[in-house]
Amino acid sequence: MLVVHRPRYDDWTLPKGKVDPGESDEEAALREVREETGYDCDIIAVLAETTHETGQGTKTVAWYVMRPVPEGSGTLPDDEIDEVRWLSPEEAAALVDYENDRQLIEQAPFEQLLAGRGPF
Repeated sequence: MLVVHRPRYDDWTLPKGKVDPGESDEEAALREVREETGYDCDIIAVLAETTHETGQGTKTVAWYVMRPVPEGSGTLPDDEIDEVRWLSPEEAAALVDYENDRQLIEQAPFEQLLAGRGPF
């Protein structure tokens, strides 16, 4: 799985962002992953929906399992993210800084989600 480092917060987290006006959750997720990691992806499964508190109130995040498309470049397009790492779920859970991310990783049924779909 892919985790990102944000220098502004000096944290490791899962790619995520905000839904722009007129976007679906799926469109926003694909755009945010592309903007943060440089990877164009296909959504292969819905994973979960989580909520957490921010300075502006409660934020709801829709999570998806994605596969990079073969043509994806994987280059970092701006300075929001300074490093990405492909890790096993166990390695990712040990690295991320937020308990919400860790719980999402630990509870995700990766073997079921990826069965018969081949490697990422």
